[in-house]
Amino acid sequence: MGRISRMFHRGLTASGAVLLAQLGHMLGWLPVCLATGIGCYFSLKWEPGWPLFIWLVLGVLGLVTLARNLPEALSPFVIALALCLIGFILAGVRAHSVAGPVLGWRYYGAVEGRIVAIDRSQSGALRLTLDQLRLDDVPPERTPHRVRISLHGKGPAGITPEPGLRVMITAHLSPPAGPVEPGGFDFQRHAWFARLGAVGYARTPLMGAAAASEGHAGLMVFRIRMAASAHIRKRLAGDTGGFAAAITTGDRSAISPEALQALRVSNLAHLLAISGLHMGLLTGFVFAGLRLLLTLHPVSALRWPTKAIAAVGALIAAAGYLALSGGNVATQRAFIMVAVALAALMIGRRAFSLRAVAVAAFVVLILRPEALMGPGFQMSFAATTALVAVFGWLRGIDQRWLPKWARPVFATVVSSAVAGFATAPIAAAHFNAFAHYGLIANLASVPLMGLFVIPAAVLALLMAPLGLDWIGLAVMGLGLDWILGVAHAVSELEGARGHVVSPGAWVLPLLSLGFLMLILWQGRLRWVGVPAMALSLVLWNEAVRPELLISDTGTLVGVMTPKGRALSKAKGAGFVARNWLENDGTGATQASAAKLWRQGDIVHLSGKRALAGFQGCQAGQIVVASVRADVLTGQPCRVFDPTSLRRTGAVALRKSGEGWRITTARGSAGDRLWTHWPKARSQDQ
Repeated sequence: MGRISRMFHRGLTASGAVLLAQLGHMLGWLPVCLATGIGCYFSLKWEPGWPLFIWLVLGVLGLVTLARNLPEALSPFVIALALCLIGFILAGVRAHSVAGPVLGWRYYGAVEGRIVAIDRSQSGALRLTLDQLRLDDVPPERTPHRVRISLHGKGPAGITPEPGLRVMITAHLSPPAGPVEPGGFDFQRHAWFARLGAVGYARTPLMGAAAASEGHAGLMVFRIRMAASAHIRKRLAGDTGGFAAAITTGDRSAISPEALQALRVSNLAHLLAISGLHMGLLTGFVFAGLRLLLTLHPVSALRWPTKAIAAVGALIAAAGYLALSGGNVATQRAFIMVAVALAALMIGRRAFSLRAVAVAAFVVLILRPEALMGPGFQMSFAATTALVAVFGWLRGIDQRWLPKWARPVFATVVSSAVAGFATAPIAAAHFNAFAHYGLIANLASVPLMGLFVIPAAVLALLMAPLGLDWIGLAVMGLGLDWILGVAHAVSELEGARGHVVSPGAWVLPLLSLGFLMLILWQGRLRWVGVPAMALSLVLWNEAVRPELLISDTGTLVGVMTPKGRALSKAKGAGFVARNWLENDGTGATQASAAKLWRQGDIVHLSGKRALAGFQGCQAGQIVVASVRADVLTGQPCRVFDPTSLRRTGAVALRKSGEGWRITTARGSAGDRLWTHWPKARSQDQ
């Protein structure tokens, strides 16, 4: 026993010595610990009750007290654990704070509400988000806080949507759908935090129910955004105007699906999102302009703190840009990072450091813990962390061998390559695709964004009161025309887009841990991150897709064949089909996948007529019906129909010995605040 005690003591002493070497570099690990707790909350299959949160709060208080009485070398362990618990608590509190009614059935009828957001769906349809809702025969306590409706009507268009306008429309609404396959993207969770209690579509004209109210400050800013967007699109036609409106006001509704696809395939879609690049370029331009202006007069140049004044001005410009752009999560994240950098300039610290990135990540996770689960947060902070680290390392390298004129070019190439390599695995994991020529497209486009587009946008804003904004917009349009031209040219190259299989649940966490270890840890132990990242890629390469997939309504079935996944229908359930094929890591279309379908041991009965004409099944067969199939009760085959699938959600089957191993969306997602499974549990779960 004494020997074990001595070994334990020596282990603690050695680990304490290692941690002491990290003092001064521990700030970067604080958001990592917070994120670990948040990730644990979202990974649960059950919803923790309030007693657990009370115990966790007491545990945090106890750990903080303990940390104050421990040796300096050991207290970081306790603080890290406390931060993990805090992250768990924050995620739970946030999830409960956005709670609202969710429609529990399919609804068709009149919908009345106030327009609070306007955008477009993936299919290009205009999409409205409404609040202050009224639904026929639905009591207020069961009415969702918000719904989102896509307008698909081909008849009279009705009125033009305006911010704050109260409208009426006849719509089909349904609860937010669960994952299209077990372990897939959970739209129910996304909708819960967006406070969407139902989604749907309408084919009837939009009618006005009341004039646009003054509303709150958010609606006033929304009106200003939409007015600015309309003005820009009046000056710049087509996709150029839509692109300009997107990067200035956040309104993407005027960009064509073809342009969007070209930007995605060429890895230039990030230029549409008002994120760190745009916020950094804007504030950098304003900061440099103000500082140059202040140096023109001897009094201000010699007696005033020009750097701090310019930083304050740039921060005000960033706050205005945040408001004008709509303040979505990506823009909020970018604003926080810029605000931290500008605050560092004001107090005479280095603006861009890993500490600044850590503070920004910490603030974002406190305000919106759910952001951790989205690709926006992951890609933004991966790129920023990698860029700050790489340029920090380059700062210590003598670059006198490089001519002065070549250094900006070198910096542009390095920044585009580093950001691309840092974000490529995350983008591939979430979107199952990567751009082979993305680096070329970014090198040809990103410098133009900084040299022409953003400065021209600022110029247009400054000259707008004089009615001369057309000058800035014209310059801006030329730059955006070039970027769109690059996007179309690159996207049309053979093999411009590659496809990868969807990774397992542990791939991204392991990859992130290795990446953070390599960047944040000081000393030789940092190289442990390299094999961790390599292992994650090996696990990704070994990912195996299910042999059989069944949609949550029974309307689509997908069987893996030697030539790829065969789909039971060439049309219909397009969103599900596209996601299955993307997760398989193929570029197949639904139509081509449907040509591979053959009825055999897997039978799909689509509609009542197909079910009525079915002669019966045999043992070992799997029959999937898109309508209730009570007539097949007692048959020797395995039957999936809407009744059973409603309890389980989408189903994945993998061959195991002589039978099948079944995984359900309900079993993967669990029973959480945002899931809406029937109370009766299925044996398949």
